[in-house]
Amino acid sequence: MERGADPLTGRVLDSRYRIGRKIARGGMATVYEAHDLRLDRSCAVKVMHTDLGDDHDFAARFVREAHAAARLSHPNVVSVTDQGDDDGLLFIVMEHVPGRTLRDLIREEAPMAPSRALGLLEPVLMALAEAHRSGLIHRDIKPENVLIADDGRVKVADFGLARAFDANTTHTATGGLLIGTVSYLAPELIVNGKADPRSDVYAAGVLLHELLTGRKPHEGDGAIQIAFKHVNEDIPPPSKGTDLPIPAAVDALVLRATAREREHRPADAKVFLHHLRRVRAAVDAGEADDPELTADLLPAVPAVDASGIDYNDETLVEMPSVPSIQEAEEEGDVDRESTPVIDARDAASGRGAEAPPRGGAAAAGLGSAGGATAVTTGNGPRVTGGGVPPHPRQRPDGVRGPLPRPGADPRTTSAARPSRSRRGLVLLVVVVVLVALAGYAGWWFAVGRYTSAPGVINLGVAAATEKAEAAGLELEVVERQFSETVQAGSVISTDPAAGSRIVEGDAIEAVVSRGPERYAVPKLRGKELAEVEAVLDDRNLVLGKVDRVFDDTVEKGVVMSSAPAAGTELQPGSAVAVTVSKGREPLEIRDFTGKRADRAQEQLAGTGFEVEVTEENSDDVPSGRVISQDPASGTGFRGDVINLVVSKGPVMVEVPDLRTMSVDEATEALEEAGLEIEVRETRFYINVDRVVRQDPDSGSSVPKGSTVVVFVV
Repeated sequence: MERGADPLTGRVLDSRYRIGRKIARGGMATVYEAHDLRLDRSCAVKVMHTDLGDDHDFAARFVREAHAAARLSHPNVVSVTDQGDDDGLLFIVMEHVPGRTLRDLIREEAPMAPSRALGLLEPVLMALAEAHRSGLIHRDIKPENVLIADDGRVKVADFGLARAFDANTTHTATGGLLIGTVSYLAPELIVNGKADPRSDVYAAGVLLHELLTGRKPHEGDGAIQIAFKHVNEDIPPPSKGTDLPIPAAVDALVLRATAREREHRPADAKVFLHHLRRVRAAVDAGEADDPELTADLLPAVPAVDASGIDYNDETLVEMPSVPSIQEAEEEGDVDRESTPVIDARDAASGRGAEAPPRGGAAAAGLGSAGGATAVTTGNGPRVTGGGVPPHPRQRPDGVRGPLPRPGADPRTTSAARPSRSRRGLVLLVVVVVLVALAGYAGWWFAVGRYTSAPGVINLGVAAATEKAEAAGLELEVVERQFSETVQAGSVISTDPAAGSRIVEGDAIEAVVSRGPERYAVPKLRGKELAEVEAVLDDRNLVLGKVDRVFDDTVEKGVVMSSAPAAGTELQPGSAVAVTVSKGREPLEIRDFTGKRADRAQEQLAGTGFEVEVTEENSDDVPSGRVISQDPASGTGFRGDVINLVVSKGPVMVEVPDLRTMSVDEATEALEEAGLEIEVRETRFYINVDRVVRQDPDSGSSVPKGSTVVVFVV
């Protein structure tokens, strides 16, 4: 759009921000380049569309973006510096990031090699991890909201849909309106509008799939078709959508992040980032097939429920050591409708249940211990099932036991009773013992043998080992990674995480920090520009701005210097600017023919030429002026030689003495001297033809070829 077509262009908002050209336009606002007149710096201003100004929900969301993004201070997040209202025009002031979007990069480079794709997604996850740690979810992760600066920095922008969350709440779209970009929406957002950090993880997984394959995983003729696929179809592994070799671990990483059941995804971006770094380390090491890593990443086992996680804590919430009856029911271990709960102490005392189970033994679910099943509760083992007989009926004579059969001998019945009672008592004791053993075994294998993994994040290896051993565990360092936040030698993360259940005596796998990842700028001076990018890539650095200057000593295309200088330690992905020689500078040659020789020498030497001067007599060019110049025009280079021929004027001869000579004698004498003669008669001419006077006088120096006038009598 031409300048002046947008009414905001040139306007000053809040007496401070002068609006420039339009950068982008979205559904809620338009982004402009701007200049902060107060601080004299460039910035970007996001102005809400005027037709939405009367909608309080949109206005509140727009202001919320400023508040949400202002809470974040991270190198990979576009910073927000101000927010205001200029006569009803709502705007947000943010950092201006000159460059392009990830969408542009996908169009140019996708499908990408796994190492390239993982490297681009890592800073995005770092930004999201910071947002999740601060209690924010982005809700609109897509390539258009990922900016790539000219110097290679990656920044996440547009927190216009961001919402705050805590460990006990999720959020839905306002007024039932589904918001976000459908190609990157998690299934739960489409079904019920509920979002948590795992919704951002899903979108980031879709983004990784698109980087690897060059296209979105779910496509359709309309938004409804695409949304239907997100809800009902699993995202395919990227290896099926590209001819490039994709390691199985990369496939597993994408499938884990884009699992339709959010319980199977990483709990938040920080956990996803940890998985990505493990995969990236394997890819960079050339490990094309790592079955253990692939199996660990595949979403076969549900992840920890993120709704119970405090994202402001570095450790996971500690799980209870003994599940409750309600939890057992939720896991499917107990059916309260068909299985009564019997206390083991009641069984040991011979007291049965208040009523038999509904549905009989089949409904009770017979187990290995006479139809009894052990259920561990907070109060110890309990017995469920139909294996214990009901209370015997009360006889009319007050004796406990079954009533005799009609016609039976009371003595026979009485004699048999003690034997049956003893067998029943022994059987009851055996049942109780088996139930107790089964209950203990169930408790042991389900709970008793486990302990909680201690939190050792940010501890040194020695201190972490000591803390693990105090909990009856071992600490095994399985990997060392770079970290910007954890000092070298300290623990970055553990598997299992703090608070997770782990069998006593097992080992906690720890990832230990190698400190900040830094790479020294290599020596680039003297190298061809064509090989500089590869040299920097080997150091995880990128080529930045290239300045080209003339130089008389360095060949064209060769690097003269770098900024920062060689040896400077930089973060991975940092840009290194170089100055490259354009070769010798061509200089214009001016023509000084006919000009004063001294001025010609001065100006040619000042330009950088060497000047050589020769002198010659000239009848046509005055003395001291340039007769000729070689070369006379065109271009040359500093140090080239310019030859000047400078006039000394005509050749000078001495006029001979002609007096008393005859005209013939005078003529001959002048011709020998290279002079001409002109004869004039005096007033008293008497025809003697003798020279009595001459002009110029004898002894004078005159240019060769000059005419001497003689007077004769």
